[in-house]
Amino acid sequence: MNTLSTTLLFKFTWRSYQARFLEDFEKHIEDKHLHIVAPPGAGKTVLGLEMVRRINKKTLILSPTLTIRNQWYERMLECFVNGEHSIQVSFNLKTPETLTFSTYQSLHSFYKNEMESSDTKLLHFFQKCGIENLLLDEAHHLKKEWWKPLVSLKQLPDCTVISLTATPPYDSDANEIANYFKLCGPIDMEIGLPELVKEGNICPHQDYIYFSQPDEEQIRYIIKYREQILAFVLWLKADEDFKSFILKHPFYENTENSLEAIYEHPDFYSAMLIYLNSIGFEIPSEKIEVLGANPKNITFPSFSYEWVEALLQPLLVDNREVYLDNETLLNTLEKKLRKIGAFNRQRVNLVGEGNLYRSLSQSPSKLRSIVEITRIESENLGSSLRMVVLSDYIRKEYLDFKYGETLSDINKMGVVPIFQHLRNNIKNDDSIKLHKSKLAVLTGSLILIHNSVLNELTSKISKNAFTESILWDTEYIIIKPTLYGKKQIIGAITQLFEDGFIQVVVGTKSLLGEGWDAPAINTLVLASYVGSFVTSNQMRGRALRINPLKPEKVANIWHLACVDPTSNIGGADLETLTRRFNAFCGLSLEGQPYIENGISRFKITRSLSEIEILNAKMCALALNRPNVKKRWDKALEKGNILIRELKLDFESKTTSTKAKKYYYRDLVKYAFVELLVLMVITIPELFLKNFFTLVSRGFLYFFYAVGSGIVLIFVPKTFKALKLYLKYGRRDKQLKKMANALKGAMIEKQIIKSAATDIEVVIENINQTEISCFLKGATVKEGWLFTDYLEEIISPVENPRYIISQSGWFRNKLGLANYYSVPKLFAERKKDADLFFRHWKKHNGKAELTFTRNPEGRKLLLKARFHYFQHENNLKSKKSLIWK
Repeated sequence: MNTLSTTLLFKFTWRSYQARFLEDFEKHIEDKHLHIVAPPGAGKTVLGLEMVRRINKKTLILSPTLTIRNQWYERMLECFVNGEHSIQVSFNLKTPETLTFSTYQSLHSFYKNEMESSDTKLLHFFQKCGIENLLLDEAHHLKKEWWKPLVSLKQLPDCTVISLTATPPYDSDANEIANYFKLCGPIDMEIGLPELVKEGNICPHQDYIYFSQPDEEQIRYIIKYREQILAFVLWLKADEDFKSFILKHPFYENTENSLEAIYEHPDFYSAMLIYLNSIGFEIPSEKIEVLGANPKNITFPSFSYEWVEALLQPLLVDNREVYLDNETLLNTLEKKLRKIGAFNRQRVNLVGEGNLYRSLSQSPSKLRSIVEITRIESENLGSSLRMVVLSDYIRKEYLDFKYGETLSDINKMGVVPIFQHLRNNIKNDDSIKLHKSKLAVLTGSLILIHNSVLNELTSKISKNAFTESILWDTEYIIIKPTLYGKKQIIGAITQLFEDGFIQVVVGTKSLLGEGWDAPAINTLVLASYVGSFVTSNQMRGRALRINPLKPEKVANIWHLACVDPTSNIGGADLETLTRRFNAFCGLSLEGQPYIENGISRFKITRSLSEIEILNAKMCALALNRPNVKKRWDKALEKGNILIRELKLDFESKTTSTKAKKYYYRDLVKYAFVELLVLMVITIPELFLKNFFTLVSRGFLYFFYAVGSGIVLIFVPKTFKALKLYLKYGRRDKQLKKMANALKGAMIEKQIIKSAATDIEVVIENINQTEISCFLKGATVKEGWLFTDYLEEIISPVENPRYIISQSGWFRNKLGLANYYSVPKLFAERKKDADLFFRHWKKHNGKAELTFTRNPEGRKLLLKARFHYFQHENNLKSKKSLIWK
């Protein structure tokens, strides 16, 4: 009999958000999964140990590193037990005890070597040992090779799985995300940064972006790349061999007998027709009707780069073995794409984010950005500055750079290039208020300090722990730790940084980006080009620790972006930065303070052509740290919890530089206003111009003439407004109907277990183009699931098992049908699909439910997908976290 419930007793007081989770513990554990998302410093470890105590089963606790594994044991001794021998503990997988602490690597090795990669043997071994509870720490670290033994262990009888992470791997591919949630279960609670700032566990902070433009050489490269891509597409459209190949493809030449295959590959068939339409080829109506569209009313999308990719990817990669007779043509295509860098790693990529991103993300202009950030931060903070710059690579080839050489020779991002730029500017630029002795480098294989700091280092660590050598032609010393001193040297350098002997540390994200603890950091520069959610969140977390010695600490976190002047949306580097910002919540930059994830809180998209003005604004705001603290206090007062909501954006995306057009509005009201304005302006003018006609022909004739004129002018506009209104209705009302249908289905299926009377669908109009939706009164897990399923419904139709067609006879005649996916949870069984559809009809009126895994269903699915592609104004959705 395990005695965890009595031997593990928490010695301190729970934080408010920890207590809130534990109050609903019995609800959370009903599905035998406990999944917590919380940033560093939130107390995940003690919460995990408390869950282990309450479950009261023999437990295997797995961590990504030995250091973190040991921290679990130390935290248990510190916070839960009165003596290390009061509970049976093991660090060896071969001899599990009541609590067994190990690592994912050890489990994988044990599975591979001891268990001979046998799932059956592994399961039998741990079942015999009595393990019934798994705790997966830092679950975002799970690599593909680690999945198999974990999935096997999950099959243990009556097994419970506890998963703790700072950031779920949302930006991984769809299969990895699905596997992650299958193993870890749905999220039970997300402890957000606002709660930690409110509790005083994380310091107030603000993110800033420093923008730069690529050098002339990079701009020439970008322009040349775009010209080559354009030339390739023009060649493709003009090539008679390729046209002949498409016309002879079975999908086109023998469409009727290829319907099943076409329904399996709708994008490819659509791309074929879009290509043929783009070259002016007259497509027979029966080919278009396969798309479910009326040939008379169809509007083909342009043959964009995305459609070129959709056309070529199946030919060159996915199904290439089918086209062996056409290998000469396909080989020519591949060579042309490879030559311009648009075919790499078995993927056709004309959008060019790979090549362009590498160019922009490592732009030398960012080195100058780091110097400017150092300038303003050192001038503002003086001796209080504690700044860390994190990069991806070391680039030791730039170590022998001399003071007299030109900095422009250093044209790559990395630790040493950053160090060289900083030390050179510190020496030659008096406006940088930082002494040269305060700069250091700290990586796993390279440590540099100023020679004046050597004595301080030897006072903290034995001189036998390292060797030293001079970095030639400089005042800096290369420190090489011995085997004995390897573990101690990082701690010693960190202490020098904490004490102020070093003020700026340049290091790698691999060493300092996760797990490194230096509470004194008040300025962080992310010079890494990795945009993954997990890495970004971990790196950023280094600066958010509270500093007991400086309780007034406010941290500035600087992100670097190189703007592509040839792109209307800023380019690939800014796109990656946008993904990074989706990983965490933060404070709005200006105006009324609010807390939300995403880059939209910066409101920068319309100012990208004025990066000097943007940078000046960022720098001015960064200087006023006390104001950041006040804005946090004000924003925190506005809410109590982090709400997950679905934001819908109805903004029309165009490539024009003109102001973007909005069509989110009540179109009926809009038409009425337009009519009123037209009458006010037109009637007096007509009256004056036709006064003599009025006198000679009479009032009745005059008003007939005016009425006819108004009809001729106004009817086309009214029809357009009416058509849009018939198709979409009021966007907010439409969304509320769909959300209420989903809510009702989730309650009936008992996915939502909170009292129905306590739950309310809330729709908020954010601005002209955006509305949001969230579930008020639900648990965190219920809210997360609700937004997931709602996004499935309103997202472009992909390949659902069931599809809903929303249209009456009149709307169908006008081609105004809308199509929605039935969420996967309700699509596994016909019974559940019918349940969902019943609630849908209750709130949305007449509709049809279609199963898509038969010929008729596939045909409708193709129609639904092409229906989306035809329209320029497509709905964009985004899951957001906001403090309310």
